[in-house]
Amino acid sequence: MASQIIIDKIELFKVPPRWLFLKITTNEGIVGWGEPVVEGKAETVEACVNELQQYLIGKSARNIEDIWQILYRGGFYRGGPILMSAISGIDQALWDIKGKSLGIPVYDLLGGAVRQKMKMYCWIGGDNPQVILEQAQEKVNAGYQAVKMNATGPMDWISSLQDVKKVANNIKVLREEFGNSLDIGLDFHGRVHKGMVKRLIDELTPYEPMFIEEPVLSENNEALKHIYPYTSIPIATGERMFSRWDFKPLLEQGTVDIIQPDLSHAGGISEVRRIATMAEAYDVAIAPHCPLGPISLASALHLDFVSANACIQESSLGIHYNQGYDLLDYVLNSEDFTVIDGYISLFKKPGLGVEIDEEKLKEAQKIGHNWSNPIWRGIDGNFTEW
Repeated sequence: MASQIIIDKIELFKVPPRWLFLKITTNEGIVGWGEPVVEGKAETVEACVNELQQYLIGKSARNIEDIWQILYRGGFYRGGPILMSAISGIDQALWDIKGKSLGIPVYDLLGGAVRQKMKMYCWIGGDNPQVILEQAQEKVNAGYQAVKMNATGPMDWISSLQDVKKVANNIKVLREEFGNSLDIGLDFHGRVHKGMVKRLIDELTPYEPMFIEEPVLSENNEALKHIYPYTSIPIATGERMFSRWDFKPLLEQGTVDIIQPDLSHAGGISEVRRIATMAEAYDVAIAPHCPLGPISLASALHLDFVSANACIQESSLGIHYNQGYDLLDYVLNSEDFTVIDGYISLFKKPGLGVEIDEEKLKEAQKIGHNWSNPIWRGIDGNFTEW
């Protein structure tokens, strides 16, 4: 009979640029890593993880599903970014422990890989054509064949013709430079309200983006019923949705082509695996959101490796948030995250396959962070979406 693996200790590390790492240690000394964080709410999620410790310490680390159910349902109030992000990091760490205890990668625990490598993309900004070209070339030189950028800056509820005409310029510049050799995703970032989406699609369609992300805020997903039939460009959304119950009405509505749950926000590996399978039943692809750190990325990749409908994976390498510390700066085995011809190869190490440089983590914890997103206002002083 296998020995019990008991959760013995939980530690949290708030480190720059804007991350929160979780370390779970078992009675046998097996360590699992997770990344429970909401960007700009790291301390709130940290407090939530600490509150959840009462359901973890002394429990079997093998019982991932039972722990998930207790964390989600045991507090009466369910869902939302804080609770689901706390659960996400715990869930990631437990899968890491289970894989390490058995000596196999997490994707093998989830049924085994359906692919040998995963297509990747990076974010490149979107505000200045010259910077866009430089950043895109940097990503191409680093091995990427796909990028994503913001489609717009701040937008009024109904924007001027001048603002509308600016939107297509950046993707036009990339198409002129790279032709069709570079896939380009466009992120509306929830900055655009329903009345402007079709106008912007008219401007962007000639340059054939890979997808349009968050054309409206997720709380306005019913507006996709009017937007979806208007364009042949794939519609993507879901980074601000936190469970299968959030995704259920969107999938039933039939107005999305790519869902983008975040492995650090949407209940971790366990829940996003369920969301991916549910999406597959609706013939919808999945491309996990991941502007965060290496543990979140590794978790997303394990999900990708076992999901037939996973189409592409976001990486935060070089993203503008990562000032002073980049994606792999806390990772000892950065070679396993190398992008070759646009893809990351199947991981081989047990668990999540991320070896964390704990000494560097402890030093960075002394610095910490207090990151929050900018507050934008229009010319008239009214709040506008960031």
